[in-house]
Amino acid sequence: MKVPVTAFIAIRYLLGRAHEGGRYLKGAAAGIALSLIPIIVTLIVADGMIQGITDRYLELGTGHLQVYDYMRLGLAKARAVIAQTEGVRSVWQERHGLGVVIGKNGKTGATLRAVDPAFFTDPGSNLYLITVAGSTHFENTREVLLGEALAQSIGAQIGDTIRIMTIRVSLDGRNIPRMTPFKLRGIISSGYRELDALWCLMSLQDGEEVLPAELSTTYLTVKIDEPYTSSTVLSHRLSAALGAGYDVYTWEKLQHSQYSSYQSTRQLLLFIMALIVIVAAVNVSAATSMLAIERTRDIAILKASGTKPAQVERIFLCAALVTGITGALIGISSGLFIGIFINEFIHTLEAVLSFFSHLFKGDTVTILDPGIYLETIPIIIDWETVWLIALFTVICSVFASWIPAHRAGKLSPIAILRKY
Repeated sequence: MKVPVTAFIAIRYLLGRAHEGGRYLKGAAAGIALSLIPIIVTLIVADGMIQGITDRYLELGTGHLQVYDYMRLGLAKARAVIAQTEGVRSVWQERHGLGVVIGKNGKTGATLRAVDPAFFTDPGSNLYLITVAGSTHFENTREVLLGEALAQSIGAQIGDTIRIMTIRVSLDGRNIPRMTPFKLRGIISSGYRELDALWCLMSLQDGEEVLPAELSTTYLTVKIDEPYTSSTVLSHRLSAALGAGYDVYTWEKLQHSQYSSYQSTRQLLLFIMALIVIVAAVNVSAATSMLAIERTRDIAILKASGTKPAQVERIFLCAALVTGITGALIGISSGLFIGIFINEFIHTLEAVLSFFSHLFKGDTVTILDPGIYLETIPIIIDWETVWLIALFTVICSVFASWIPAHRAGKLSPIAILRKY
């Protein structure tokens, strides 16, 4: 029996009438499709979240590389060397410290970032830095930008005078509190509150004045053309060009624990979803068994006509293959459709749930808490993983159906014909 004939019979079984066994394969295909939809949606959402959060940390937080001058040879000298290195997009100096920001409605701890103007002109910063109110351009000294959550917590508005308490070191080595007034120039957001919740940005000149070198960290932030593929190579090149006394750190080292956590969570989710696919494949095995029972007369006629057991077995394996492919196509297509429009689905669902909540005087419903998740999920489709999921589904369907298909091939045509 030729392969096209085997495939034709298998397709007839899948598309056949319900009482002839087609309902079993259709149900199995539907089970596979339903199991694949959440897998594909989870994959798109997880990849989008990981990519979006990582991009924001790289472009607005750690940068692609950081250079430290531990032997105090001079960051200005290192900056000139780095700026001339091929593959470097931009470089600027930053100083980080801690302080307390005091507004009219309270006070809270904050991360004080003194940045060079190059931070605001970098393409990555322009892409992800959102100006909620005011402006990000410092016109005078003693002006700051606050993260949206920080500004809300202290009740600060554009033009307000806020006070920042830092620590200065006296000549005799004592730590003395220092209070410095600043004018709120702008309120900013990165689109991910976990990153910018404690941001207080000021000019590098103001930072060098209020943040003593002994109690803060000063370094160079470097942006490169290909951060995901060239950071390690470029870090070695910069280390060789700068020489001893400077240390270069890649974003992978700076965000190792966090990035590893994201990847582990993604793999765990996919593993759990893979178990669902295996369960769906078992349903294909059960459907193949029921199909063999329904089509015993066909088996008897085929074997009486000279069809070999292996050929009968191949028919039912082909039926499982067609069922797996059909379920995979429907499930993956539906999952991709939902995943591509996931933001619209979420916003619509939030609007519907909020409507009913307001009817009972409830609060507005938020599915994705902006304090934990991105405000908008980037749509990232990992086609390689999608194809692997489809292949895994089809293989599991065929493999799970081998035993019932093998049993169907071993049925005795004489016993079947006597029965009927």
